[in-house]
Amino acid sequence: MKTHQLSLFDEANKLDKISKIGDPLERLNSAIDWEMFRPILEKYVVRKEPTQKGGRPPYDSVLMFKILILQRLYNISDDQTEYQINDRLSFQRFLGLSIGDTVPDAKTIWKFKNDLAESDAIEEMFLKFDAALEAEGLITHKGTIIDATFVDVPRQRNSRDDNKSIKNGDIPEEWTTPDKAHKLAQKDTDARWAKKNEETHYGYKDHVKCDADSKLIMDYGVTPASTHDSEMCLDLLEADDNNVFYADSAYSGAPIAEGLPEGCENQICEKGTRNHPLTERQRRNNCKKSKIRCRIEHIFGFMTNSLGGITIRSIGFKRAWSNIGLMNLTYNLCRYEILKRPSQC
Repeated sequence: MKTHQLSLFDEANKLDKISKIGDPLERLNSAIDWEMFRPILEKYVVRKEPTQKGGRPPYDSVLMFKILILQRLYNISDDQTEYQINDRLSFQRFLGLSIGDTVPDAKTIWKFKNDLAESDAIEEMFLKFDAALEAEGLITHKGTIIDATFVDVPRQRNSRDDNKSIKNGDIPEEWTTPDKAHKLAQKDTDARWAKKNEETHYGYKDHVKCDADSKLIMDYGVTPASTHDSEMCLDLLEADDNNVFYADSAYSGAPIAEGLPEGCENQICEKGTRNHPLTERQRRNNCKKSKIRCRIEHIFGFMTNSLGGITIRSIGFKRAWSNIGLMNLTYNLCRYEILKRPSQC
């Protein structure tokens, strides 16, 4: 079979065709000012300079950050990320690489991600982008919604006694011996089991506060999966959330109602009990509240369907907080691009 010899224009022609079909990465690239994150990245990322003359210079920090965004967009491992960047022209264009450029390997990607996890970089970048959204008037503060979703991690295969020790906040004694150090490094002693609607989850919870108008995430918190949804509610609410607060019935009750910011209208769905079922009026009110409250479910739906699922590949609470923060930031970047699209009217 005759093989086609590549020309100088083949790459450009292929990218042009990808653009005509519709490249979501190209749209995202054109909407986001990635340089806004550089000062934070340069502050936290440890960049090892070449030890001898002529050594390869370190990769650009914004390039590496965009690689993590790619990884989160498609929920792929470090090894798959390296492979896909080498394989896909759309990934290379998103990163500003040409077909002949060197691509960071899986270990380099892991180290960069770990450096961010060991610092507050992801949280600072989330807040910086949040401030930019505020400045553009995209976050209106006319209504605030809070809810939580499970974030699954790889499940642990422990004995009952080991799980009991972990649940009590202890590390099984046999894991602490020097010869078991490699085993302990692979055990997540911070994640917890939880069951809801006959579904079993192992990992953490992403507690999200979003703007009711724009569906942009304004703040978030991370807890083990066994934590009740309502436990982080008051920690996420601030004084400027003083218009209307929406939440499902898991947030009902006096502690949250009495802890709302002054002047904030309570639109939490009411909960019935065995001997005190909801009245018809309460059901109608819940239905009206849910029409707005459900907008936060659109966020979780986007993460599930467009970000490859609400799962992370990491061990320990610190890395989980960083990875979940990156997931929330990636959602906001995508949501911003959608909000900035020209009107079709």
